[in-house]
Amino acid sequence: MAYCLTPLDRSDRVLTLTLEPEIERRIIERARNRGVSELDLVRELIEASLDDLDDIQMAVERLERPLKPLTSAEAHKALGLDD
Repeated sequence: MAYCLTPLDRSDRVLTLTLEPEIERRIIERARNRGVSELDLVRELIEASLDDLDDIQMAVERLERPLKPLTSAEAHKALGLDD
């Protein structure tokens, strides 16, 4: 089965996905269990995956450019928690 996703701005861009039967079965089952359409579930999964990829990219960037470690006192001051 192919899924066709149309942008909300109604532009002429369309994304069509052809899925392996096992993936399609899982989407159908999960959508049915959650009471949502297959298309809504696919949109939600794509959004969640993009959020995860953003988080991974941020983590990689932090590992490549680590921040200077702070002492407890420095952290309290930086957070405005010092009295």
